[in-house]
Amino acid sequence: MKSNLAIQGMSCATCALTIEDAVTKLDGVDSIDVNFATDEATLVYDPDDVSLATIYGAIEDSGYTPERVTTTVSIMGMTCATCVETNETAIESVPGVITASVNFATDEATVEFNPAHASLDHIYDAIEGAGYDPVRAEGDDADLSKQREEAAKRELRKYWRLITYTLPFVLPFLAVMTDYYVPFLPEEIFGISTDFWEFALVTPVYVVLGRVFVRGAYNAFKNSRRANMDTLVAVGTSAGYWYSVAVTFGLITGDVFYEAVAIILWFIMFGNYLEARSKAQAGDALRELLEMEADEATVIRDGEEVVIPVDEVEVGDVMKIRPGDRVPTDGEVIGGQSAVDESMVTGESVPVEKGPGDEVIGSTVNENGVLEVKATRVGKDTALQQIVQRVKDAQARQPDIQNLVDKVAGVFVPAVIVNATIWSILWFLFPDTLTGFVQALPLWELVGGGPVVGGVPVFEFSVIVLASALLIACPCAMGIATPMATMVGSTISAKNGVLYKGADILEKARGIDTIVLDKTGTLTHGDMRLTDAIPISEAVKADGGTEATDSGVVERTVDEEVLLAVAASAESGSEHPLARALVEGATERGVRLDEPTEFENVPGHGIRATVPQGNVLVGNRKLMRDEGIDPSPVEATMERLEREGKTAMLVAVDGELLGVVANADTIRESAKETIDALHKRGLEVLMLTGDNERTARAVAEQLGIVPENVRAEVLPEDKADTVDEIQADGSRAMMVGDGVNDAPALTTAHIGVAIGSGTDVAIESADITLMRDDPADLLKAIRIADATINKVWQNLFWAFAYNATMIPIASLGLLYPAWAGLAMVFSSLSVIGNSLGFRSYDPHEPYTYLPFRPLVWAYRQIAG
Repeated sequence: MKSNLAIQGMSCATCALTIEDAVTKLDGVDSIDVNFATDEATLVYDPDDVSLATIYGAIEDSGYTPERVTTTVSIMGMTCATCVETNETAIESVPGVITASVNFATDEATVEFNPAHASLDHIYDAIEGAGYDPVRAEGDDADLSKQREEAAKRELRKYWRLITYTLPFVLPFLAVMTDYYVPFLPEEIFGISTDFWEFALVTPVYVVLGRVFVRGAYNAFKNSRRANMDTLVAVGTSAGYWYSVAVTFGLITGDVFYEAVAIILWFIMFGNYLEARSKAQAGDALRELLEMEADEATVIRDGEEVVIPVDEVEVGDVMKIRPGDRVPTDGEVIGGQSAVDESMVTGESVPVEKGPGDEVIGSTVNENGVLEVKATRVGKDTALQQIVQRVKDAQARQPDIQNLVDKVAGVFVPAVIVNATIWSILWFLFPDTLTGFVQALPLWELVGGGPVVGGVPVFEFSVIVLASALLIACPCAMGIATPMATMVGSTISAKNGVLYKGADILEKARGIDTIVLDKTGTLTHGDMRLTDAIPISEAVKADGGTEATDSGVVERTVDEEVLLAVAASAESGSEHPLARALVEGATERGVRLDEPTEFENVPGHGIRATVPQGNVLVGNRKLMRDEGIDPSPVEATMERLEREGKTAMLVAVDGELLGVVANADTIRESAKETIDALHKRGLEVLMLTGDNERTARAVAEQLGIVPENVRAEVLPEDKADTVDEIQADGSRAMMVGDGVNDAPALTTAHIGVAIGSGTDVAIESADITLMRDDPADLLKAIRIADATINKVWQNLFWAFAYNATMIPIASLGLLYPAWAGLAMVFSSLSVIGNSLGFRSYDPHEPYTYLPFRPLVWAYRQIAG
């Protein structure tokens, strides 16, 4: 196969050779010609020996970026997990498609493809060729969303028409089923055999409803040589129908099973309708978020207020937002004071006070005052759109347990067919032996006898066993167990300001045993304030020494104002929080500052700068010692400040020590409560900081973190190594930081959590993003992960327990086919109900499982 690739990142001809060397080493690649001038490559390979995904991986491992497009395609008509595999196989067979992941719960496929070789039309055609209905994209994203919603409604209407039009033909068979247990129907009605009346009623049902399942079974076999749930229904009901037809027209003797065929087809179709409706309900929360977007915005242009559609707002526009209005798009407050209700994206009901300099999130609600906001993000870049995209991405990535379920589902239907066929043959060959065996089982008394009764012809009974053993199996329940739970869980998390990169992260988050918390900005506000400015003479006096000038420590006279002027002037060239606090504190005290003529940052230690007073050093003890300055005269003062939890910095000019300045950061109100809750969960909590040991331990003591779990004086570039050391003994750490300076550490940890991201939710280094800067949201993230994966296992239990229990019962001839069909429908509904009952979960509290909730939900759905 020949394909063209666009490759980014090449800077010279050697880059082209590097890519060629990496790709030609792959088995199945015949040749690759990389053109550095055009940033393109011509590739010839055998797709049977090497996948395009492997080739892309080799190029990316070489440090370059092959062009790819990722898109989402809605697929209507899927009924079970095997449909997922059929679609994935069909899509990945399209030349140029890299990967395809189909989610049964959301009816969507996430497809990556090479735009130079494949197109959306090719993908749509492949899906249609597999027997399913793709939603063809037309227009922009908003139009596509409406098209998908319309397609889902069309599918619901289709199911509704099928079940309502056939219901009048099915209702009489309820009397027939009752007659099976308490005979009351006559042999003839109006001189015509009852069997013919049943034949006349069931045939339209079989043609209209049965055709749907027969077509689905045919498409599955034609496109992927696989059997699916449609196969089980089609084979089971067809066996019952044609056997009954043969009896009706005198070709064989026995009883007819028209009532079983009618009721099975109708109830399974009704189950499909409820399932489709439930999928729509599960995605309602995301649609509700999108519907909250403002339609219009009031912008100030040329001094006048103009109302425009929100789509026309541009970055930099100043918007006027009155009380009760929705914030049109993400922005920064430049005027006014108000409280904003951000509950839609954080889950917190208390409005947040906003003033100049604060960020606001689009679609949140302004509560009282008038705000003037400068737009900073519009369209797809807004926090709301990123949240929705994050949730969709999370739903496309399933936990590892789904891989096992997919493997089981892949062999489940063929195994069920083989099992049903074997037992049907055994009952035909050895009816008396098996009847005696079954009647000797304790289960015989429990089920009250079932169909295994005397007087039923052997061939007829073998057909009963075949139909029941096929119809009782429910691959749909297994296929939907994981994606339905993770879809609900990821939606709950989004509504509570917790964004997971994928549903697989939910599973990983359950396995953590250690929490590593960055101090500044995570446990503390990161809002440093100048608290102390102590000239060296005062420090030496306080320590019980003599006057500094008498001891020869410094030759010039220094007071607090001089000390602050020197230190703050030097730090005015830095953006570090400690520097900003020092500058702001000096300015508030009326100290005149000068611009430094030279400035150098010494990471992890301090700064060097040149100001009118001389060459200045501001930093820690190591910086001073490296410059030949002895900090010991103020050591006692430094230690006292550090024991108080303050960050103390030494100040020197031209090699002479001037004094000490100190900043303090306040601990977040929820930090200690959060750490106590983490301890109660049995998690080890560590604190990571660049502060010195004394300051770090003082803060840790207030938070309830034991001294041995404090990692102090850690330079930014060493945080990742520290996390590696923590995990060296096999610990699985969750690193919580700000997502920027802590990016390498977040990537190194088992789970990386970026906290306080505000409107910037697209943090690639983090597995979990918290919209707020409140550490209490970390508990939300852990609780949601626990609850969601628990829900997955509960669903799988319901699905597997049902099949493991009911298939043997049906195989032993203890279940009538119609009841088998009803039980199959109820199995799917129990899994769906268990997932949808989870939507009301509030992650502020631990999750409590109510085992009968899915049964109640399923009953309400059927009754309603």
